[in-house]
Amino acid sequence: MNKVFFLFLACVFTILTCCFAENTPLVIDDLEIGVIGGPDGTVDFGAGNGSSVEVSSASESFHGGKLALKITYDAVAGGYIYVARGEGLDAKNAGWDIKPDKIDWNKYKAIAFHMYGNDSKGQIAFDFKDSGNEIWRYMVTDDFKGWKQVACPFDQFVARSDWQPDNAEKNITIDFPLKNYQVEPLPESKGVLYFDTVQLIEK
Repeated sequence: MNKVFFLFLACVFTILTCCFAENTPLVIDDLEIGVIGGPDGTVDFGAGNGSSVEVSSASESFHGGKLALKITYDAVAGGYIYVARGEGLDAKNAGWDIKPDKIDWNKYKAIAFHMYGNDSKGQIAFDFKDSGNEIWRYMVTDDFKGWKQVACPFDQFVARSDWQPDNAEKNITIDFPLKNYQVEPLPESKGVLYFDTVQLIEK
């Protein structure tokens, strides 16, 4: 009887272990990096038309590991800001922890990141560029305080209508693998945001 009971427990443990393993998010960018700008940089960032941005590594506030990405910004009317990581950027050392073409994208339904909010009510655009160079957008509102995981389902992204690269396929279809992601605080807003641990969420 004891042998049957322990065998039963072993089976239950194995099943639970497999279930939890299958639902483990895939970390694609842990942001444990020293921030370097420019062509040899680890982060591709900039601003224009009156807006400004500073990007740095932060050890004073982080979600996982020892560092987070700190974005200090002033987004003015008519201006723009971008902070990007991934492949195909001007900053050639801004790649993720895992290359996009090594990911089985069919397994995942969303991309997620951790953000430290200030409840500023500001709007932050989270964009990604697909393999056809088409840029897709998901809107986030800074309406919370402290660290929070923000999950962005792929089926809720919208192809940007205000601007697309000249070489974008513009087929209104998300073509995997994705190349990179970009964070853009939108006008008119000003403050400091922290980002950490970018993941893919399984279906």
